[in-house]
Amino acid sequence: MDYTAKLEEALNRLHEEGRYRTFIDIERQRGNFPHAVWKKPDGSEQPVTVWCGNDYLGMGQNPYVLAAMHDAVDATGAGSGGTRNISGTTVYHKRLEAELADLHAKEAALVFSSAYIANDATLSTLPKLFPGLIIYSDELNHASMIEGIRRNGGAKRIFRHNDMAHLREMLEADDSAAPKLIAFESIYSMDGDFGPILEMIELAEEFNALTYIDEVHAVGMYGARGAGVAEAQGLMDRIDIVNGTLGKAFGVFGGYIAASAKMCDAVRSYAPGFIFTTSIPPAVAAGAAASIAYLKGEAGVKLREKHQTQAKILKTRLKGLGLPITDHGSHIVPLIVGDPVHTKMMSDMMLEQYGIYVQPVNFPTVPRGTERLRFTPSPVHGPDEMDRLVHALDALWAHCALNRAELAG
Repeated sequence: MDYTAKLEEALNRLHEEGRYRTFIDIERQRGNFPHAVWKKPDGSEQPVTVWCGNDYLGMGQNPYVLAAMHDAVDATGAGSGGTRNISGTTVYHKRLEAELADLHAKEAALVFSSAYIANDATLSTLPKLFPGLIIYSDELNHASMIEGIRRNGGAKRIFRHNDMAHLREMLEADDSAAPKLIAFESIYSMDGDFGPILEMIELAEEFNALTYIDEVHAVGMYGARGAGVAEAQGLMDRIDIVNGTLGKAFGVFGGYIAASAKMCDAVRSYAPGFIFTTSIPPAVAAGAAASIAYLKGEAGVKLREKHQTQAKILKTRLKGLGLPITDHGSHIVPLIVGDPVHTKMMSDMMLEQYGIYVQPVNFPTVPRGTERLRFTPSPVHGPDEMDRLVHALDALWAHCALNRAELAG
């Protein structure tokens, strides 16, 4: 076996399909988000505006968050020192978990190194806790949920996206005595559509199933205190397990679940993805706790309102140009290009000609033929940034000879 040749073959396939992923060197500027500096390969620099970040509210630049992290570094140093079971639990981790439990009105919370790991570790562990568990998963669930369900060795059922009739058929076909769990998302990040949370809960209650909701793209941004869509809809108390991230709207790093004390204790005690992983640094935990506390208050309410306003403005302006955006009423603005080569071309031209940074989203993140640019407006994208983005898209869409009417249809 020529291993190097096989690697080249695999990489060449991605190049030929137009979906080879490239990373560019971006240096964010403290206090100047969403502006950053592009460090070019030739050593030169170019100012850019970031339009594809998931720091939805700019909390990664919030002075309260930064102060909390500085204080923790000064008090404890850099790392956590180990896994939570050995030496990696600190007062900062406990404080963060208390903030999260309070946020979601649950008895407890458990912090992981990322929301991906939280999903994977929890969903792969649940069949150990509930022998014979059947997991019903929306077909568009995140890769981390799919991986956790795939690895758990238990029974799984995949229902069509947001199709409650299909889910009901599956629930009715299975043994009524078998333990069950329905896994879904509150906001699906690539299209920006909402999961039918109430309908999911009602089916779960009818068939005695647990509910598992991924609120990764909603925490911090929806609900009176930023707990997510379930809070906004008054349904938090009817959800069994919530998954969330600390790395998007909260602006820091890490992931978590919130649930009953016994559920968190059991996952803590059985999940390898928790037991054998070094815990997040105390400074990160301190920053995340400060961000959550900040967004629970009046300042968070104002940020959420402005965030939604910015998203509505951008969608309205792009629709006015006849561009084929997908609008399900959330803060996510996907512009469907439909071809990986054109998507990459537009991304490159926006960066090089207009100083606008937005990464192409291609297969396998989205289905083939739905390749897109995904914009994430924030409260700190002002009118000037919005104007430049809209004018750039208008010019480049025509330049790339993309058929607006055909794509929109």
